[in-house]
Amino acid sequence: MSLLPDKKPTVQPVEEEAPERIPLVPKERYDLRILKSLRRIIRSVDVHSRRLAQDHGVTVPQLLCLLKIDELGALTIRELADEIYLSPSTLVGIIDRLEKHELVFRRRSVRDRRKVRIELTEAGNTLIAKSPSPLQNGLVEGIEELPELERATIALSLEKILVLMEGLPLTGTPEESAPILETDEDLKTNKNIEPKG
Repeated sequence: MSLLPDKKPTVQPVEEEAPERIPLVPKERYDLRILKSLRRIIRSVDVHSRRLAQDHGVTVPQLLCLLKIDELGALTIRELADEIYLSPSTLVGIIDRLEKHELVFRRRSVRDRRKVRIELTEAGNTLIAKSPSPLQNGLVEGIEELPELERATIALSLEKILVLMEGLPLTGTPEESAPILETDEDLKTNKNIEPKG
């Protein structure tokens, strides 16, 4: 029997390798960030449309109609609606206001009396010649100053958002992005803005 106290074997701590750092997933929800950005874009488009109405007597949707008719020539309501991504029923009100201010006129087709095409008047052509861009000047200039890769990234990202919002397959991209961003609420607001006579 030993009089010495029992020695417990000492255990040397083993040095463990530091775990690999895993990037933390942001706590913010990306869906809410995207929604917030989209709402701000829509609001910005609406503010610019109101400014156009005050300074030039035409809203963004009205200006887009005029520019598209100038580009493609006389169009039916259905053709124009497809080109600028608005419903024909919404477009009828816009065309009524443009016609009231003698910027466009309706002409019935000689070949098919059921078809009515929208054409520009001389006043409509004059307005287009001096009209500003439907986009804010700061945005147009800012995009032009970006490197090509950044411009392409922005365009592709917006097109991908459009594909996701419309529930289209992710394998392709839309042929064109919608040229205007407006909600039903914004369209109701714009109905109260009349072009200057």
